[in-house]
Amino acid sequence: MSAATAVSIGDTGILNCEVSQALSEIWLDRDLGWLDFNGRVLAEALDQRTPLLERAKFLAIFTSNLDEFFMKRISILRQDTTPERANLLGEVRRRLVESLQRQAECFRGQVVPGLAANGIRVVNWDGLTEAQQEEAGRYFDSEISPALIPLVFDPAHAFPFLSNLSTSLAFVLEDPEEGTSSYARVKVPSVLRQWVPLKADVPAGQYVFAALHEIIRGNIGKLYSGMKLSGTTLFRLTRDAEVEIDDESDEALRDLVQAQIRQRRYEPVVRLEFAPGADPAIKEMLRKRFDLSPLDVYDLPGELDYTSLFQIASLPVPALRDPAWNPLPPAGFEHSGDMFTAIRAGDVLVHHPYESFEGSVEHFIAKAAADPETVAVKMTAYRVGDDTPFVKSLVKAAESGKQVACVIEIKARFDEERNLHWAAELERVGAHVTFGVQGLKTHAKLALVVRKEADGLRSYVHIGTGNYHVRTARLYADFGLFTCNPVITRDAVNLFHYLTGHSRTPDCPTLLVAPVTMRQRVLELIRRETANKRAGLPARIIAKMNQLEDPEIVEALCDAASAGVPVDLIVRGFCCLRPGVPGRSEGIRVRSIVGRFLEHSRIFHFAAAMDDPVQGEFFIGSADWMYRNLSKRVEVVTPVVDGKAKARLWEVLDICLRDRRQAWTLGEDGKYSRLYPDGATEGPGARGTHESLMELARRRSE
Repeated sequence: MSAATAVSIGDTGILNCEVSQALSEIWLDRDLGWLDFNGRVLAEALDQRTPLLERAKFLAIFTSNLDEFFMKRISILRQDTTPERANLLGEVRRRLVESLQRQAECFRGQVVPGLAANGIRVVNWDGLTEAQQEEAGRYFDSEISPALIPLVFDPAHAFPFLSNLSTSLAFVLEDPEEGTSSYARVKVPSVLRQWVPLKADVPAGQYVFAALHEIIRGNIGKLYSGMKLSGTTLFRLTRDAEVEIDDESDEALRDLVQAQIRQRRYEPVVRLEFAPGADPAIKEMLRKRFDLSPLDVYDLPGELDYTSLFQIASLPVPALRDPAWNPLPPAGFEHSGDMFTAIRAGDVLVHHPYESFEGSVEHFIAKAAADPETVAVKMTAYRVGDDTPFVKSLVKAAESGKQVACVIEIKARFDEERNLHWAAELERVGAHVTFGVQGLKTHAKLALVVRKEADGLRSYVHIGTGNYHVRTARLYADFGLFTCNPVITRDAVNLFHYLTGHSRTPDCPTLLVAPVTMRQRVLELIRRETANKRAGLPARIIAKMNQLEDPEIVEALCDAASAGVPVDLIVRGFCCLRPGVPGRSEGIRVRSIVGRFLEHSRIFHFAAAMDDPVQGEFFIGSADWMYRNLSKRVEVVTPVVDGKAKARLWEVLDICLRDRRQAWTLGEDGKYSRLYPDGATEGPGARGTHESLMELARRRSE
């Protein structure tokens, strides 16, 4: 498969972007790279150093990630019918089957016995005692049965609608008196808890859980009294989620998004999964019903839906979980009675979840809303969550007469309904809500507060690498910069004018803004390092991000490496650049870090002819080096100029590069190898990135 083919159809954002032939030898397929990343997630569950309940959590994350992959990528891969693409789909399936087998062996062979040894038993229906089955039966009658809708489908009854990611029990239903038969189906309600705790025959301090679908299976005869049931089959389906929105339509964008949400429910099925013991006739009937090939059908060797394990993983058993972590007061704000005073004293860099999101970003907006000197508050919102405090603060600001503007991305996939809801809430109190620039998603993480002070209006800005989302801020590792530097705030003001008004391009000479200046500025920075190396000056590039896939950036990095520039790439997810290829990328090192926190921050470092790395240039922001981020989204990356902030960023990069506990390295063969501590018992090499950064946060707080 040529690199040009792999990229031209690999992402809807780069359909017209061809990779040069010279780049093909160092190009790795993004979808196979993503599967490798999810394999590293699964490895956290397989790793016996990981606490048992955390292993259960990683099994759930692996499945959740895989669900999203099928919803977002499979239909795109099927758009091309060439033999190369068929080979890729075959390779995807081969890798998935291997991973699913490892997942099942991990759960039943290691996690389940380990939990049982610690007083937590997960049991199927046949493994319950008689007293437990009776208890489960009573629970079925009172708490489950009223929520069920038993259905049949035959010539007299239409085939039922099956929703995305729904789990169902199907079986053959026979009427012994009439001598007729039909298929029947009962959906396992996702709104009920998927693991039911039982008390009968359970010693104090221990747990016994039965899966919801097992309790339904054990009591299914109550729903079809007098009928004979056979061929009971547990299955789950996945639908495509790639619904395109026509931005050129005269219809309002809000209405288009609502229509998209409705349409998504009826998108084609792209995957059928069956639990062990499925009836062959039912399997074939469902496969034909959804017009799937045998390659789209997966016979799972274990659990059908491991995402239910999030419930088990949350059990309050400290000995089986990672030590609890409570984010600490942010350095720079902890001793200040007023955030604005602290920011005027110097830029403040915060690192979540090591430092409190609530005590920094959330408080920044809440403080501005309550502050009588604040005249305007402006924010971007990509994924804000159900329990967002930001909307409440913006509502309060608007109700007190302040100018409030919120640029909400209502096309943020899987968050459209939530974002539409919050847009309506803000509009209800008179806030100015816009949906960004036509044809572009607004992915920037930016908040602006304008205050009336003694010497005139002063602007304060927060620029982050992560969403304004309270829950994920405790799970994702992200940076945020607070500044009132007029060079940066002026750009932020102009960028919001661009987002809420109408102009050709924003006037932002300091900030790197996609799709206007970011790509060219990044290329200039890479090429400057190349020129410095050739001139005998210090040169180095370190880039930390979620994904790397932009062909032009990849080519520039290879040119820099060929000139002798050391290039370190810390890429959590897929990396389309193959390192170590002689004459092309042998000066490039790629590593991935996976652990208890999701490495989500984007940090870019360039030596800029300086021997001391802290004297070099640093940038943070919202954009990965992907075509879609640089060309199809509004993104913001800011320079970090404060000396203390730069030192902290270097500290984090240095720890990531020394990590031998959570890190994997990508080889020339396109495969990842896990690193292990080399005998040391202290330091990042032995402790890993996250434990090292937690310890630094503790010391900084003390």
